[in-house]
Amino acid sequence: MMRADLRCDAPPPIAAALGLDFAPFRRDGSGSNDENDLAGGGISLHRLAAAAPGNARMTSGGRLASLALVLLLAIALPVPALAAEAPHASEVVFLWEIVLLLVVGRLLGEAMQRIGQPAVMGQLLAGVLLGPSVLGALMPTVQETLFPGIHGQSEMIGAVSQLGILMLLLLTGMETDLALVRRTGKTAIGISLAGIVVPFLFGVLLGELLPDAMLPRPEQRLITTLFLGTALAISSVKIVAMAIRDLNFMRRSLGQLTVAAAIIDDTIGWIIIAVILGLAQHGRFELATFAQSVFGTLMFLALSFTIGRRVVFLIIRWVNDHFVVDVPVITAILIVMGLMALITQAIGVHTVLGAFVAGMLVGQSPILTRHIDQQLRGLIVALFMPVFFGLAGLGANLNVLADPSYLLLSLALIAIASLGKFAGAFLGGYSGGLSWREAVALGCGMNARGSTEVIVATIGLSTGALSQSLYTMILAMAIVTTMAMPPMLRWALARVPMRPDEERRLEREEFEAKGFVTNMERLLVAVDNSPGGQFASRLAGRLAGSLRIPTTILNVVPEDAARSDQHSRPPAQAEALAKATAEGAKPDTSEPDATPAPVDITTRGNVKPAAEAVAEEARKGYDFLVIGVEPVAEEGVFDGKVARIAERFDGPHAIVAARGDYRRTEFRQILNILVPVTGTAYSRHGAEVALALARADYGTITAVYVTSPGSGSWSSPFRSALAIGTGASATLREIVEIGDRMDMNVRTVVLTSTEPAEAILRQAKIGNHNLIVMGVSPRPGGTLFFGGVPAGILDQSEHSILFVAS
Repeated sequence: MMRADLRCDAPPPIAAALGLDFAPFRRDGSGSNDENDLAGGGISLHRLAAAAPGNARMTSGGRLASLALVLLLAIALPVPALAAEAPHASEVVFLWEIVLLLVVGRLLGEAMQRIGQPAVMGQLLAGVLLGPSVLGALMPTVQETLFPGIHGQSEMIGAVSQLGILMLLLLTGMETDLALVRRTGKTAIGISLAGIVVPFLFGVLLGELLPDAMLPRPEQRLITTLFLGTALAISSVKIVAMAIRDLNFMRRSLGQLTVAAAIIDDTIGWIIIAVILGLAQHGRFELATFAQSVFGTLMFLALSFTIGRRVVFLIIRWVNDHFVVDVPVITAILIVMGLMALITQAIGVHTVLGAFVAGMLVGQSPILTRHIDQQLRGLIVALFMPVFFGLAGLGANLNVLADPSYLLLSLALIAIASLGKFAGAFLGGYSGGLSWREAVALGCGMNARGSTEVIVATIGLSTGALSQSLYTMILAMAIVTTMAMPPMLRWALARVPMRPDEERRLEREEFEAKGFVTNMERLLVAVDNSPGGQFASRLAGRLAGSLRIPTTILNVVPEDAARSDQHSRPPAQAEALAKATAEGAKPDTSEPDATPAPVDITTRGNVKPAAEAVAEEARKGYDFLVIGVEPVAEEGVFDGKVARIAERFDGPHAIVAARGDYRRTEFRQILNILVPVTGTAYSRHGAEVALALARADYGTITAVYVTSPGSGSWSSPFRSALAIGTGASATLREIVEIGDRMDMNVRTVVLTSTEPAEAILRQAKIGNHNLIVMGVSPRPGGTLFFGGVPAGILDQSEHSILFVAS
């Protein structure tokens, strides 16, 4: 068997620092006789054990030495197995490359994360460590064995890297918050344009001054110049957002403005890159080719954000609702990404634009649940990011910086990129109305290149627009600017005071983040053709129209009716009622001038038993169920069908009982809601639903607190006179504050009674209320039961009721 030459020319100080003996290994087999030496190459496991920190007190230096030993072992262990595989392309070599990039990238990423730097920098440095810059300089034969440059082998790992580019851009697009861009408006656009133009011009000027020896193709200087200008101009929205999030500044106005400008940066940057790559494919500038690329890009963007948005949403929803295999939505997202990438390639621009826009459309889909998003994100972050950034670092050769001219040029590149970006963002922010402190912080935040720069440089190298030397210098610039940004931004943000309007907005957003109604993403409505079903459709339509969430209305088959085609058809009357009330609902938005998004209401027929049909539909992912079937209850006890439906839905639900005038379809009276409150979490959830309905219907709401000096089960927490005063005051004050944040005026009433149910019903009659909304909690047992007071109201009320069970 062919044995690898593991001669290491590492300087003695390095070997001594690691406590290792790199005895030269000769091809004649002589050298170290220690059977524990790795590959017989003189890296002694006995010596490693002797040098391990376990034999000495663990210190900071010891931890660093441990990390170095782990990395060395990860690099050296596969060498014997790969020695025979090196001459030919091999799956074994490919798998070892993947494993090494994952192990070393994850370890260094963890180390970077713990010192306040992005994990992606550790993954990039892992590639530098495994590449010609470090491992290749210390152990050239080992490096060539691990990452051979033979035909076929590099293509295998390169294909993963190319797919990784598309996956990373898909994820970047999914994280792009277009609503944030709309909120910040012209200021963010002005900052982004100024921050792009200034460093872009500097980069173009630098590219024109470069000697021909530094260019990969001197006859295509324009392409290299445009690429260099773009590389210096754009920021990494992922790194910017991560740094601002780590500093707890994401919800601050300046933080949102910085992220929005970075989003625009990224978007404009990928459009420019796509056009430049279209020119690079033809090798020279041609007006017809340039016009085709620009026109094709504009047409693609226009169609994507109009027709494409709707198509992507329908695809994701259809797959989610009809496929029963594992993770079908992720498969659909990847197919959408691939098709859009192919479309952009067909119109003469690069696939990166298609993947980025696909991510933006997918991220706006209302059916994309947090679970699906986390699954896809986990795949990309766990596999594709370490491999791609590791290979990016692997392609850099820092040895070129040993040449003083290249080193000076790299320093000039870093200075031009940093000063150009800072100056452009500062001028854009200051002219847009920011104070000088805010403009300084903005300039510091926009100066991170990070992942975006690495992707741009990798594409430039693979297409021949950048030479190996320019690629290495751009990578060095990306590393320096990214690692310098967090401490600079932390220093600048600490000097930016909070404005009063910003403080009010932050309080509202904190409330919404903890809210019950504000975190609903999808609504399911189970109804029949009874008056109760029609009233439930109206309430659900109001809720859906206010929150702008997708809603499904499911036709529930009466258990004593024969299955027929009539039941398999969607409930037309319920659909019409839901859509009509949704269109008339007042949208719950902090942007009063914004055009509300259309409400998506889907209806489905059904021929299965009610509980089974609801359970099957619920598996598609819903946050809240509204039940509107009759009969609801008899003598205060819920009907068995209602109980079975509620039992089969794993999540909060609401049960509707239509009484009085609301049993007439044509009844259109505005909601006048009475909501009993007790201070419990489920009572607060009911109050939130009541407030959302009242707001959507332009109605009114009254909160009632019933207390008793006795020990009734409903009011037992407030037995003493002191508890009565403080409990009622605190509970009602909380509901009023929630109403204020929802722009609703809440009337409050405190009643004293030994019979809470009777007191609530009496207040409903006095206040002429037409709907009672109660937050309840199911009690343990074999039947659906919410407690004595809700049961009494269900049995005696002449007013319509909505029980919100959470």
